[in-house]
Amino acid sequence: MREWNLKSGDPLSLTIAADARLCSPDYTDDQIWELSLDSADTGAVVLGSTYGLRARGMRLFPRFIEGDTSVSDSSDFDVAPAVHRFYPNYLRLSYAPLIGLSVTGEYWVPESHVVAGRLRIMNSGVTPRRFRLEWVAMLTPSSEGRPMAPTQMDIANVLVGQSDDLAPVVFMTGGPEGTSSPYPSLDLEVELLPGQERRITWVHAALDTIETSFDLARKTAARNWEAEVARLELTNTAQVEIYTGNPDWDAAFALGQKAALNLLQGPSAALPNISFTFTRQPDQGYSNRGDGSDYNHLWNGQPPLEAWYLSNLLIPGSAGIAKGVLLNYLKVQKEDGFIDWKPGLAGQRSRMLATPLLASLAWEIYQTSEDRRFLEQVFQPLLDFVHAWFTSEQDRDRDGIPEWDHPMQTGYDDNPAFARWHGWAQGAEITLFESPALCAFLYRECQTLIKIAKLLKRAQPIAALQALADNMHTAIEASWNARAAIYEYWDRDTHRAQEGEELGKRIGPGEIYLDMVFELPTRLMLRIETSGDTTLGARAFLHGTTANGQHVVERLERSNFQWFLGLGTATVERLYADLERVQIEGIGPDDSVSLHIVDYRTRDHTQFLPIWAEAASPKQVKKMVKRNLFKATRFGREYGLPACPKPPKKSGAEICSGVWLPWNALIAEGLLAYDLRAEAAELVTRLMKAIVQSLKQEGAFFKHYDADSGQTMGERNALAGLPPLGLFLHTLGVRIHSPWRVSLAGSNPYPWPVKIQYRGLTIERSAEETIVSFPNGQSVSVEDPSPCIIDGQQPGP
Repeated sequence: MREWNLKSGDPLSLTIAADARLCSPDYTDDQIWELSLDSADTGAVVLGSTYGLRARGMRLFPRFIEGDTSVSDSSDFDVAPAVHRFYPNYLRLSYAPLIGLSVTGEYWVPESHVVAGRLRIMNSGVTPRRFRLEWVAMLTPSSEGRPMAPTQMDIANVLVGQSDDLAPVVFMTGGPEGTSSPYPSLDLEVELLPGQERRITWVHAALDTIETSFDLARKTAARNWEAEVARLELTNTAQVEIYTGNPDWDAAFALGQKAALNLLQGPSAALPNISFTFTRQPDQGYSNRGDGSDYNHLWNGQPPLEAWYLSNLLIPGSAGIAKGVLLNYLKVQKEDGFIDWKPGLAGQRSRMLATPLLASLAWEIYQTSEDRRFLEQVFQPLLDFVHAWFTSEQDRDRDGIPEWDHPMQTGYDDNPAFARWHGWAQGAEITLFESPALCAFLYRECQTLIKIAKLLKRAQPIAALQALADNMHTAIEASWNARAAIYEYWDRDTHRAQEGEELGKRIGPGEIYLDMVFELPTRLMLRIETSGDTTLGARAFLHGTTANGQHVVERLERSNFQWFLGLGTATVERLYADLERVQIEGIGPDDSVSLHIVDYRTRDHTQFLPIWAEAASPKQVKKMVKRNLFKATRFGREYGLPACPKPPKKSGAEICSGVWLPWNALIAEGLLAYDLRAEAAELVTRLMKAIVQSLKQEGAFFKHYDADSGQTMGERNALAGLPPLGLFLHTLGVRIHSPWRVSLAGSNPYPWPVKIQYRGLTIERSAEETIVSFPNGQSVSVEDPSPCIIDGQQPGP
């Protein structure tokens, strides 16, 4: 395993929690910890948590006292802390708090309610040393609680406290004394001759009573530490080690794999296999209801786009977990093929159809694992799922082109065209749009299922799948805007991409007079902005002529509006040929109302998805690359592709300038399909620049990064902000099937050689040559960039 030497200012992300590969984390009481090498409030090397906001804080850190010198602030250490190993539930670091005194600190979370550590202190000087070690536990409890204080339990001195329903206990080996000043701590007098070392184990456990916490702490302290660490190291050989010409990239990819594994949770009674959360931070992990049903969107289920992105960090080493995530979807599938978009570990359901990305996920797993039985297991359910997208519930106008149900379903919920919860967004009704992205997802799903059917020699479904794919391709082609070099949304009923416009507005109840004739049938929407709870009686009357020539007075009640924090939006179901006036009633005198033509010509990153689906022509792709994806005034920004090239000029719309890594990864994977390897690698380089900057400055990944500045946005250590490991390997032209089998394609597009290590396999790839070395010492050199598979002579059983 690689030995790191990461210090403050280097890429870091040091959250640890129970590892779902080695235990079953407690989904409703999952205590999560984060290590700081230089804590903002104490300067110490602090391990901290809030127990999922059941305390204002718990901080654990060491103090060293020798003579009149006491030190805990890492800026005063003789040698600053450096992290050498990091796994999802384990950290190892070293430092020298005093001259000639070397410390190795280990932190380990064996399960959700306990964290343990070991200090190995060595006298590296030439004279005997005598000093006092204080292991400090500072609890800032909730309103119902008390700070840590020393007490004795079964002749052992321990620290105990109370916060909310938790009774934390800190235990330490070696017979320490308990003190409460200047901090609550367990203290040991230590004497070391030159070259001598001492090992001390501490444990923090938090259950509902002091007795049960103490029992868990004492049992954990008795575990064989060396055997446990050996088990951890063996488990984590499944991670891919990357050596590039940029050490920051190497650290980011390693920390990203650790962070991805940190997100794993389950299984549960509701989902039979390991699932995941979006983030896993010290303020999370506690369910007030005790069953997880009260968790917010970050912990209440597994959406397909995030599952796909996670798989790119799990494969190849944890391909079995990726399989389980997919099988969780099939577990909740209904007889009619419906699969819920976001099934959760507590039985949560979104009641929306899953994003059509599951066959693509299955194929990605198969391409690495080459597990034919897995494809046989999932093929029919995935076939039924794709057909569920073509029912009348999804295809409301029955033209063979389905519509989305909700912006969240798209994987881009802050889309300014549809987001009803942002005042700066248009907030139109998404079911009245048809989307090139949805058609691209479905086209790719159909084509992928055709590949699987041919592989499994199941000819019967192929013709129907091809017909669906052809229809999706026709729709995608019809949405191409050659002048703008992008695919556009279009109206569900008119099949046109009308341009938006504000037609009129007023303050307070009354009428907006228009007397307007439209050249073509037009979709309209109303927006009401109110400063208070004055919308209970809001209603509107549209006087005009519909597209079929009928004069109508269309009534919109309050229930026809979608309301969020004083903003109501209503997209009008009817199409209008002319509009005389709009009458507004039931709102306050200071409330504003505006009438708009719905804008179908908004621009966002999802409109490039036909590249990933391989539904665009090479000529169209080149136009998109030149005029949009790598044009600085459009999407070609320093830190990746922004969600929108021109965000609305309103407060809060900064998120539109954010880089959404899963969408960037999809587009880059598409570029590879069109042999645009250099362009895909350039996009990876821009994304990694943002990620490394965040790890160095913030000590964490973030959900989004500003496309122009790299500034972080959104949740800390979010899945959607982790480095695109799978994409990096694909741009490099490498796919690892096992330690004995590797696929290669193309040449290394990066400015330095890259070395990859995986379970005894080593791949060294330069611009001219690739050397593959197998675990038995056999080596193969490849200079031809043509796609090939390299097999080693795997030893027999």
